[in-house]
Formats: sequence, structure tokens, C-alpha cells
Amino acid sequence: MSIRRYAGWVCCACYALTGAGSAIAQGTPTGAGPAYPNKVVRIITTEPGGNADFNARFIADGLTGALGQPVIVENRAGTIIAPETVAKAAPDGYMLLVIAGTFWISPLLRKTSYDPVRHFATISMLVRSPNVLVVHPSLPVKSVTELITLAKARPGQLNYASTGAGGSFHLAGELFKSMAGVNIVHIPYKGTAAGFTDLMTGQVQLSFTNPAAGMPHMKSGRLRALAVTSREPSRLLPGLPTIASAGLDGFEIETIFGLFAPAKTPEPVIRRLNQEVARVLNTPEAKERLFSAGVEAAPGAPDELATYIRSDMSRMGKVIRDAGIRLD
Repeated sequence: MSIRRYAGWVCCACYALTGAGSAIAQGTPTGAGPAYPNKVVRIITTEPGGNADFNARFIADGLTGALGQPVIVENRAGTIIAPETVAKAAPDGYMLLVIAGTFWISPLLRKTSYDPVRHFATISMLVRSPNVLVVHPSLPVKSVTELITLAKARPGQLNYASTGAGGSFHLAGELFKSMAGVNIVHIPYKGTAAGFTDLMTGQVQLSFTNPAAGMPHMKSGRLRALAVTSREPSRLLPGLPTIASAGLDGFEIETIFGLFAPAKTPEPVIRRLNQEVARVLNTPEAKERLFSAGVEAAPGAPDELATYIRSDMSRMGKVIRDAGIRLD
């Protein structure tokens, strides 16, 4: 072999090794094609302007810089079309889903074409937020224990507002009724504003809501906050106890947003996305911006989100069956 040919062979070998190393570093197995990502990544979410849209655009902005490719957000109407779209996508990491717990609760309430466990791969939890139990100030209670005592003394006479049948606030109310052994009447509204109007005028006595929506009314004294629905106290609502601490051990319901991919998306792609999400959400700037929006950054391993979903579906599935809730 001539020196020139030997030098050329060495250069080619080094180039091949460098390329393989680059592919591995980028999260793509050797021989699996171009390094991921090498084109635009699309995040599908629900309607524009809502919480899902905010979280999708927040993480898309961060991932655009981290992945070196544009990450764009596309909106779909309703909470069913977005996951159905992603479930049918190629499992290559170029179409992702950002959505809240309605994604895995909806199949318990109605027939859907997707299965949240079989048709999706979990990438990471993004943010979480507790609900908060609020009452009209005229209600003579200042704790969850006092509310339970009053509800038991006045069965069927207290009402709670929600933003609609099958929603997070409705399920929080039914979970509370079941665990506390009380009869409180559910009054569904179309959206938050209508329910808050009747709550603040005393037409209904209590409700579950999210910190961002409830905080202005709590600060003004038009609503009284009793407790948070998370397992542990939340720094979003400092000083408020948990509902679980009032003798309802195990009471927990939170608003969770997660990032998902179609099932069978390659593990290196999932791992790369998970690592970049953690880098984006763990910065002080990201945590502060999310906190000011009423949520807490909550990145974690893919398996952590998958475990949470299975547990939540089991727990809330029982609540839904016992309450006879169906949306078909």
C-alpha cells in the first residue's frame, strides 16, 4: 500500500469514527440515518391562548436553541384532536405533543381513537400546579375540617362550581365528596369566568380552581382559600395546608403538563429530548418565569411521568366510575 493510499484510508476511517461519535452524541444510533434532529420539529397542542399553548411555546423556544433546529407549535381544536394527530405520526421525534392530564383522563370519560399508554412514549413532565379549594367569604368555615363538618350538617345544600363536566375541577370535587363522605351538588359552567361570577356573588358556595385564576380574588378578599390539592404544600400558595392534612390521607389532584412522542420513537431520541427539556426548565430564569405564570417547573425521567399517568388513571378512573361520569 502506498503512503498516499494509506493516508487516505486513515482519513476516511477517522471521518467515519468522528461521524459515528457525533451521531451518538446527538442521540442517534450509528447506522440509523442523519443525526437527530436535522429538520423542523413540530409540537402539537390544543387551542391557542390557553395553558397548554403557553407551555408548548415556552418549551419550544427553549428547545429551538438546544436542538439547533426550529421547534414550532401547531394548535388543534379541543383536547382529543391533538393526541389523535400525534398518535398517527411517524415515531421519529419530529412530531411531539404537549398536553395536560385531560389527555389521559379523556379516554376514561368517552371513547377515543388513542390509548394514552399504548400509543405514546413519555418524554418528560414539564410543569405542575395544584388546584386550590376556595369558598365564598360568607360561608362560616375557615378550614377543610370545618367545611366537611358543615357539609355533613347540610347534605345537598352546598354547591360547588366547575368549568365543565369531566374537567379537573369537577373531578377534584367528586374526589373530595367521595373521600370526605359529603353530599355537595355539582354546578357545571362553561369556562372559569361564569363560575367565578356566581361564586363571588354567593350563588354557589365553593369551587376548585388554579392558583393563577384564583389568586386575584383571594388577595382581594372576594374568595377565601382553604387548602391546596397537592400531596405536599405548594410554594405557589404559601401558608395553605393540603386537603390531605385534614384527615383525607391520599387526597391528591394536580394539573400536570407533559411532553410526549408517538410510541416506538427510538430511545436515543427520547433521551436527547428529555435531557434538553431538563436543561431548559432547570435554569433560574425558566423557573422564575413559570412561577410567575402560576406553575412550577417539574422536569423528570420519562418513566416518572409514565408511572404518574398509570397511577392517576387508576385513581381517577374509580372516581369517575363511582360518580357515573360519562361524556359520550
